[in-house]
Amino acid sequence: MKAELNIQSKKLELIQWLSTIEDMSVLNKIIDLKKQENQDWWSSISENEKQAVEKGLQDAEAGKLNSHSKARQLYDKWL
Repeated sequence: MKAELNIQSKKLELIQWLSTIEDMSVLNKIIDLKKQENQDWWSSISENEKQAVEKGLQDAEAGKLNSHSKARQLYDKWL
């Protein structure tokens, strides 16, 4: 509950601050930040990464999956 109050307090603080900004360059920076936050991760990854994700989805749909224990065996040295 306390965390929620802190979040609401911060939001109100930002709203008050935003209402006083007269510098267009600061406003544009805030708008750019908002755009970055709303950007879909898919459009920010490389073509190779997209292909790897697509292949993984195809493998999953085809039932080509490894169990958790098999994955632990394969990657244990990095975990």
